[in-house]
Formats: sequence, C-alpha cells, structure tokens
Amino acid sequence: MHWINWLIVAVYLVVVVFDGLRRTRGTKNIEGYFLAGRSLPWWAVGLSVMATQISAITLIGTTGQGATDGMRFVQFYFGLPIAMVLLGVTIVPFLHKAKVYTAYEFLERRFDPKTRSLTSLLFLLSRGMSCGTIIAAPGVVLSAIFGWDLLWCVALISVPTIVYTVLGGVEAVAWADVKQMVVIVGALFAIVVVLIIRLPVPLDDALRVAGSTGRLRVFDFSFSLTETYTFWSGILGGTFLMLSYFGTDQSQVQRYLAARSVDEARSSLLMSAYWKIPLQALILLIGVLVFLFYTFSPAPLLYNPRHDAQLREREPAAYAELESRYTAALSARNQAARDAAASSDAAALTNFTQQNTVVESVRKEALDAAAKATGESSRDVNYIIPRLVLDQLPLGFAGIFLAAVLAAAMSSIAAELNSLSTATVVDFYQRWYRPSASDTELLNAGRIFTALWGVFACIVALYAATLGSLIEVVNRFGSFFYGSILGVFMLAMVKRTRALGAFVGLLAGMAAVAAVSFGAPQVSFLWYNVIGAVVVFVVGYGLSLLSPESPTPPTPQEA
Repeated sequence: MHWINWLIVAVYLVVVVFDGLRRTRGTKNIEGYFLAGRSLPWWAVGLSVMATQISAITLIGTTGQGATDGMRFVQFYFGLPIAMVLLGVTIVPFLHKAKVYTAYEFLERRFDPKTRSLTSLLFLLSRGMSCGTIIAAPGVVLSAIFGWDLLWCVALISVPTIVYTVLGGVEAVAWADVKQMVVIVGALFAIVVVLIIRLPVPLDDALRVAGSTGRLRVFDFSFSLTETYTFWSGILGGTFLMLSYFGTDQSQVQRYLAARSVDEARSSLLMSAYWKIPLQALILLIGVLVFLFYTFSPAPLLYNPRHDAQLREREPAAYAELESRYTAALSARNQAARDAAASSDAAALTNFTQQNTVVESVRKEALDAAAKATGESSRDVNYIIPRLVLDQLPLGFAGIFLAAVLAAAMSSIAAELNSLSTATVVDFYQRWYRPSASDTELLNAGRIFTALWGVFACIVALYAATLGSLIEVVNRFGSFFYGSILGVFMLAMVKRTRALGAFVGLLAGMAAVAAVSFGAPQVSFLWYNVIGAVVVFVVGYGLSLLSPESPTPPTPQEA
C-alpha cells in the first residue's frame, strides 16, 4: 500500500487516540467514567449509538453480503423503528429516572439479586463474544491483505482502543464515536461515487443487470423459519432483537443513560430509527455496485489472497484448470452483461443470469478446493470490498477506507469494553465483593476490567475470524441470548410478576433457545429472539400467578 494511504491511517489514529486521552478530565469518579456525568447532548448520544452499530463488520461483512446476496439483508432492520418507539415510551424513562448505572440494577429492585446477576452474566457472555467478532473483522482484512500474522493485526486494532477506553471512559468513547461516524459516512459516499464513475455503462442499465440476478430484491414476503432475511423475520424477529439490543444491552443502554434527560435519550434513539435503515441500504448498495464493477472488469478467482496463494502453490494443476475455466466464464459474462445493458430484451437478461450462474459455479468449486487445501473455511465474503479498495480504487482511497474500517472497529470495541467493564464492576464487583468500595477503588477496578475484557475479546477474535460472514456471526452470538434477556425485562414491566417466575423463566428461555439451536439448526437465528422472549414471559408469568410471594409494582420511583 502506498505511503500516502498509510499517512492517512496514521493521522486518523493519532487524532482519535489523542482526543480520547484529552477527555480523561471527566473521569475522576465512577459517574464520570461510566456515564460522562449524565451530561451528553442527544445528538452526540445518537451518533455514538449509530457508530457503535456500524462496526468494521458492517463495512466489510455487509458490503460482501450485498455483493453476493444483494439487498435482502436490509429486511433485518425493519423492526428497528418499531423497537425505538416502544422503548421510548417504556424502558427508557424507567431506567433514566432510576439513576442506575446498568440496566440490570433495575432487575434487582424489581425482582431479586440472583435475577439481576444471571441476566448481567448472560450480557457479559454475549457481548464479550460479540466484541471479539468485531475485532476479528479488520484483523482478518489486515492479515490477509498485507500478509501479517492475525495475532499482531488484532493487537494493532485493539491496543489503541483499549488505551483510550481505559483512561477516558464513556466520555472519550462517545466523542470519539462522533468523529468516527463522520469518517465512516464520508468513506462510504466516496466509494459510491468512484464505483459509479468506473462503471462502463449508465447506472440505470447496470442496476437493471444486477436486478436480473435478484440482488436488488428488497422484500421477501415468504414466511419461513429457516430463511433468515424475509420481511416477517425482520418485522417479528428483528423487532424482538432490536428491543433487546437497545433496551437491555448495556452497551446501548449506557449511551442513553449518559444523556441529559429522558427526552434527549428518546431523541438519540429516534436518530437511529430514522437513519439506520437508509444507511444500511447504502452499505448494501455498495456491495451491489462492487458486484457490477467485477461484472464488467476481471474478478479474482478467490478474494482471499492468502487462500488464493496457498491453493495455487499446493494444487497447481487444479488451480490452473479452475483459472482457465473461470477466465472464460468471466469473459462470457462480461459480454452478456454489456449486451443486457444495451438492450431491454428479456432474452439478453436471461443469458446474463445464465452466464453469471456459470461464474458462480466455478468460484464455488474454487472455494471448495481452497477449503480442502488449507483446512480452513473458504468463505471469502469478508474480503470482497477490501480487495476492490486496495487493488482498484485511486490513490488515497485505500487509506480512507482503512481509516473508516478502523474507525468503525474502534467505536464498537470501545463501547463494548466500556459496557462490559461497567456491568462487571457494578453488578458483580461492587454488588457482591466490595459493596462499600470508594469511588477511587471502583474507578480503578473499572479500568482494570476494561483491560481484562479487551484481552478476552482479542482471544475470541482469533477464533471468530474463521467462522464465515462476520456480520452473521455477531448477530448469531447476540440472538442466542438477547430474546431471553428481553423476556425478563418484559416481565419487569408487568405488575403481577414475581422474582421466582422471572428467574425460572430466564433459565427456561435460555434452555429453549439452546434446544432449538442444537436440535433444529436449520431455524434462522433471528427467530431465537422471539422464542427466548416468549418462553421467558410465558413461564415467568405462569409461575408468578402460582407464587405466594407479594409482587413488586414496577414504578420508575422504585426502579
């Protein structure tokens, strides 16, 4: 990579880390460290929430998803606006008025300590694994593209983030997120412009060609428990997922707890409700444009350069045969695409889809051969956009894109580490080990646990990098836990529910999700959120009706 690209990356890292360290002045007590003194404006909280969601996984995995599968993935977010409105009138005022540090403190006040601790523990497990996956995304890119060891790539990404998160707390994280959001959106629009300019045919004709492969299809109204990206899985499963993520996940709750007021907390969530789906559609559209670019230009047989080199070295004859067939298939697809773009004839589009099927068939053979030769998963969806940026785009764009990837990774990692530390200190260290600890002791403990969770996430990252599409991996991790956690908070909103029902219901929900996950793996992970929430609520409410203990009404004053 050219030195100018590296200079762009270096300038970005210096600015973000320096600014994060500069904001350590607000971290003299735990309220400043964990909640920025509850003083952040709504727009900063909103941008921080969005930056946390747009991780490096989004820039790498979602663009790759768009290139290979099209726009269907946007249905995943259809439940987001519904969830934000519901949260704004339910759990947000409860938690904000309660003046808690974590969402799980509320559960002890409503139920009992064991329900709080179990729920917080499930959060720590899910978010710790997800944080590792978020680190893995840029680590995979740097490792494969530049030939660096994955361990050092993970360290390069994690260490600067851990440093400013440990020292600066949530204020450093939130204001760094604001700048990182600007970098991310700027890079996305720059790539869109360059890709459109580089197309050899008019954009509308090119999109018609892409549409013939189904890549512009957004809505799928079929109802299937085994299909992940449909309208119904997005509306139902997605709503439950978003309710749990934004309403009960400490990494998001901590953002609006740091807002100045309930109204500003609501406004920060509505920012995501308005802008997340259009932004996600833009990212997927970039993936479609990448597909079109490689339709009219030579495309790599394998986007993962490491696997490409290993297959070429270990199976030279098989590689040469695949490459020869692939080159011929690409040439035929290129001509078919130009014919289809120049004509509105249905036969031309049909011919293109047939030629595209041949190309994808040969690539699948190459992926299978690479998996056999390397002994690793050969899904290379995470390498598509990095290869294009580094090999095809003008000087400087690689630096901008890499800075955006690091910005996305750092914003998400910092948010996760800060929330993991908060839950560990408040829900376990202070609650069970040192209830009378001073602010100074808790602040030091928070910094130590931030660093320890950073190490844990790095270890998970080394494993997660082998699991395929990272955008799906992180959502699978979350969906395993999110529905059950949401179910507990749903019970907390109902006056008649009791502690025994909440605790047993939570165990039943996790057991039900585990049974479906391992017993019926063909069921899409989005439905885990519905299954977990429903089982927890039904079991918990049913037991509460049979329990002799007195209920505790869930008022904001008691929360």
